[in-house]
Amino acid sequence: MALTGKLSVEVTLQTPAAKYFNIFITQFHKFQNICERIHEAKMHEGDNWHVPHSVKNWTLIVDGKPIKLKEKIEAIDKENKSVTYNFFDGDISKNYKVFKVFLQVFEKSDGGASIKFTIEYEKISENVEAPYGFLEFFEKSAKDIDSHLLKA
Repeated sequence: MALTGKLSVEVTLQTPAAKYFNIFITQFHKFQNICERIHEAKMHEGDNWHVPHSVKNWTLIVDGKPIKLKEKIEAIDKENKSVTYNFFDGDISKNYKVFKVFLQVFEKSDGGASIKFTIEYEKISENVEAPYGFLEFFEKSAKDIDSHLLKA
């Protein structure tokens, strides 16, 4: 059984791609008020939520359990509407040596969009399961954000 792996999920959205992507690069700090599975988000290091290498503390609900972790943005590509995140420390480090999340927002011909989340991970041992609960977390959170933006 491999220690490294990749999982992906793609979610169809009604919000236009540019508007949806914009919330990730300008209003990331508001996710705790938008997504029911995000219970807390605080700046840990740095003073800007939307730049690479600022570190944030998060409390997420994954598989019905609170998960504490740190996150930092590694890269933002505005042209391709993509962001790369590194999740580390806290509860996530109990199971994974590496946990990176890549997201990309795609325009659709109907004026909506889709978002694809890809998780690249390295487990600390073969006894650790692949992070399927995080795929569900990202899928449901993407829908929460879409609903919020449609009301805005």
